[in-house]
Amino acid sequence: ESGGSGQKTFRTLLAVPEAATGREERGGEERFAVTGSLLPADTASPVERGIFWSRELEEQVPPGFAAEEAAAWLSAARAARVSSLERGGCGRSSNRLARLSDGSRACVRYGINPEQIQGEALSYHLAGVLGMQERLPPMALALVEARGRQWEPVREELRGSHWAEGAVVSLTRWVDNLTAVVAPAPWGAEAGAGRRLQPLSAGELGGLTPSQLVELVQWSDLILFDYLTANFDRLVSNLFSLQWDPRVMRRATSNLLRAPDGGLVFMDNEAGLVHGYRLLAMWDPYNEPLLRSVCVFREGTARRVAEL
Repeated sequence: ESGGSGQKTFRTLLAVPEAATGREERGGEERFAVTGSLLPADTASPVERGIFWSRELEEQVPPGFAAEEAAAWLSAARAARVSSLERGGCGRSSNRLARLSDGSRACVRYGINPEQIQGEALSYHLAGVLGMQERLPPMALALVEARGRQWEPVREELRGSHWAEGAVVSLTRWVDNLTAVVAPAPWGAEAGAGRRLQPLSAGELGGLTPSQLVELVQWSDLILFDYLTANFDRLVSNLFSLQWDPRVMRRATSNLLRAPDGGLVFMDNEAGLVHGYRLLAMWDPYNEPLLRSVCVFREGTARRVAEL
């Protein structure tokens, strides 16, 4: 493959494992070229060209939320009236579980400051640009207007919520039957034992089951997504808690859930892009090693990053 600054940036971001690359310096530029796969070249290999998940493996990843679902939710959330607002089930005490007039339910997130709703919305749309939006529940934005048509049925509940008139909130479609997710190796076991995170290289994947591999495909997207959005409120927050809770990596990962079909759901992304970028100096010491721990990516994700 040809070199140039774009190629250098692409290869550096992918953190290609040393064993899988040829590496040379030319004119002050560091260039990478794949020299061979770390796994035997057979149809069962989960990795292609040393750094990409195989197409066969990607085809086994649960589809998540289709673009049609997201578009339908946007239309429904804008047209429906809010029938009731309930406490609990949607995170912070300022959030509410809403029942809409069309029978659907939504988590209504009210930011303590506008940065949180901006982060939620911008992260959602960046996920679309990166080809990962299927992993995030469909989302819409709404304006809180106690006397407006959408909110009129819950005017009394709004008074008790202490939401500011005119505030922007996010309405995320409620998803049933989600379960907690514990970080898999290498992030769970190595981090939990206090050891340095090790690269997830192709050579370590041979003994994993198909379901474990399918989950790792999704985790590779998640870690890249959180790095690009500077989201510290998921796996990074668990890593941060290791200093006083050595078993935290054996517990559920913050803001990450699993659907019944095995698909991961990236929840509550309000720390991304806006608030997260203001705190880069604090959280990058955790986000950087996480990115470097991933050495196998979806080819489509790598292509989107290269294009951007």
